[in-house]
Amino acid sequence: MLPKQIVEADLTWIAQPNQPGRFEPGVRIAIDEAGMIAAVGALSEQPTHRLSGRAIIPGMVNAHSHAFQRGLRGLGETFPAGAGSFWTWREAMYQLVESLDEAAVYELSKQAFDEMLAAGVTTVGEFHYVHHDASLGGFAFDDVVLRAAADAGIRITLINTYYKTGGINKPLAGGQLRFRTDSLDAFWAQMEQLAQRLNRDTQSLAVAAHSIRAVPLDEIVLLRKEAQKRGLPFHMHVEEQPLEIEECLHAYNKPPMALINERLSVDPTFTAVHCTHTAAADMEHYLAAGGNVCINPLTEANLGDGIPAVRRILNHDGHIAFGSDSNARICWTEEMRWLEYVQRLRTISRGICVDEQGSVARKLFEMATVNGARCLGQKVGRIQPQYHADLVAIDLEAQSLRGWTAETLLDSFIFGTGNDAIAERCVGGRWL
Repeated sequence: MLPKQIVEADLTWIAQPNQPGRFEPGVRIAIDEAGMIAAVGALSEQPTHRLSGRAIIPGMVNAHSHAFQRGLRGLGETFPAGAGSFWTWREAMYQLVESLDEAAVYELSKQAFDEMLAAGVTTVGEFHYVHHDASLGGFAFDDVVLRAAADAGIRITLINTYYKTGGINKPLAGGQLRFRTDSLDAFWAQMEQLAQRLNRDTQSLAVAAHSIRAVPLDEIVLLRKEAQKRGLPFHMHVEEQPLEIEECLHAYNKPPMALINERLSVDPTFTAVHCTHTAAADMEHYLAAGGNVCINPLTEANLGDGIPAVRRILNHDGHIAFGSDSNARICWTEEMRWLEYVQRLRTISRGICVDEQGSVARKLFEMATVNGARCLGQKVGRIQPQYHADLVAIDLEAQSLRGWTAETLLDSFIFGTGNDAIAERCVGGRWL
């Protein structure tokens, strides 16, 4: 239990559902002993934690991370044989996987989570599929990732991932053996073990089928049904690469998203990651059912994945969230502006991601907070009662923010800063 707190900064971001957000002065945030927000507004209680020269925003959400891939930073960026691709990068990733032991997984995960907190990310959805050490048994790395998150102080949804094949109808080989889950029964037995060991204050579980390449379709269907039965969010890599679609068409006569729409129950607990090459009709069907899309702009650019049709998603009321995926660079303002800027380059126009009032910054910030929380089923991303007290303080004296006003501060933060503007972080009422 924590002592009760009354927190006040110079400005606080207030965004009610269906209303445009804004920075307001004189706002106090009451945090209870459980680390939840109890009240927000012009409270009579005096502040116990006064943040001068700061503006408070809700902690941001990373809906898709592979923390171990932090170990690839700086590698695979030279191409002596000519142009590379996602598939040549994947071979380098497998080499990293084969070298991992518990100490390395811990250090890489802790490093990634520390960098997320430095970027103002207070919640991560860790799409975790490297389960085994060199013994290839025992799910040794699952608890290591949770321990790294606890030591960093970040809130984590461990998106435990089912991985069974090395391609459609192909056996696992090499580094892929570290990902192996033998059966659905074994997967759910491990989920039950993990559920007993979670720190419920900051840790939760979700389920993933890695991809149509890595899980037979019939087992994806069963995995999704059981996840829904248990009330767990469900994630899946979908149509990141054209080759994935070609192989799926050969095996199943339909692309992955069409199979998802036909065979799986899609609702707001379903998140499709990437959707870089998804056909318009399939995407519209998916969005109409309430599914989420997680886009990873920096990773998708680094890997040369392609450019998702963001405007089409937004035109059909789609919920887009952000992920850091390979963690080649962890900076949430950069993720946000990359999403908008790449679409501007593609369409030769400006203002692609806009809310009803035409604000790009507010729309991007909604993706970075509220939509990410929706993907993970977490009560985060808003500063309002009954939400976790996950807060970030922006340094109003940061050089990159000079010239701000209350009306331009969010735009200045997103389009003009990096991690230098992040001053303090609070997760569940605990200041880090």
